[in-house]
Amino acid sequence: MKVPPVLFLLLLGLTEQWGPLGTSGTPVGPLGVVLYPFGPGVGDEPTPHEDDGTSPEIFLWENFSFFGSGHHSCYVNNNGVVSFGTRVPEFTPQPFPLPGHRPFVAPYWADVDTRLGGDVWYRQSRDPELLERLAQDLAPTVPPGDPPPRPTWALVATWDRVAYFGAASDRVNTFQAVLASDGVTCFVLLNYGDLQWTTGIANMGDPHTGLGGIPAQAGFNSGDDVHYYNVPGSRTPTVQTLGHRSNLGVPGRWAFRVDHFEATEGPLEMPSRTSRTPSVPPESRRTTAERVYNCGL
Repeated sequence: MKVPPVLFLLLLGLTEQWGPLGTSGTPVGPLGVVLYPFGPGVGDEPTPHEDDGTSPEIFLWENFSFFGSGHHSCYVNNNGVVSFGTRVPEFTPQPFPLPGHRPFVAPYWADVDTRLGGDVWYRQSRDPELLERLAQDLAPTVPPGDPPPRPTWALVATWDRVAYFGAASDRVNTFQAVLASDGVTCFVLLNYGDLQWTTGIANMGDPHTGLGGIPAQAGFNSGDDVHYYNVPGSRTPTVQTLGHRSNLGVPGRWAFRVDHFEATEGPLEMPSRTSRTPSVPPESRRTTAERVYNCGL
């Protein structure tokens, strides 16, 4: 159960800014250029402005295969999750895999509160311009010689300048999840703009900085206890640098083919700045999802 933000702040009193990043700092390199168009101008629908809210059930125009399981509907949850089959109101992020059948994609699972600022948008699209851009951006995810991706449908969910639960500052986050499919081959893209906070106060975050406590989780969970991915840095302060890192070499973009997937896990710790790949067991086959680039850090 959450403690009301006003009561929490009265109990807390004045606190100093703390955490490894201290303040929001100055971004390294351009942020947000990886985001696809969003908002009412392109036909997006909003989720309700509420704590732990969610969209209505969204019935998908195309089958979306997520590690062998076909899905025909989803929910866009305010707390940074696109889920299949059930809503995700939980505000405390957990590492993957999760117990039970809970398939979802988490661009930034954390305690969002849009009552305090920001919007969550979503739409399905067959817009040719969007699909052509997706095809180009997804091309590096397939091995040489394989047919290039040609999606015929996409779902775009965007968290635009969203605040955190208990915020006593104007820090906000912007990020995006995109599902794309040609009816058979399916992809997930996670796109990051400016990330200024990691944690709400119900997860022991500092109300003035949005840092500390249990930071956000990013990745995906198939629900079969076998296929999952923790983006390196999840549930650590490093998750705030997702806009500077990538598994494609494009700052702020992470892309995965998800109708099938050989690797299951990425390391939770931050890769070394002197190394372009995180450590993985020697017997594991390296895939696109395991190549992590620090872009300008």
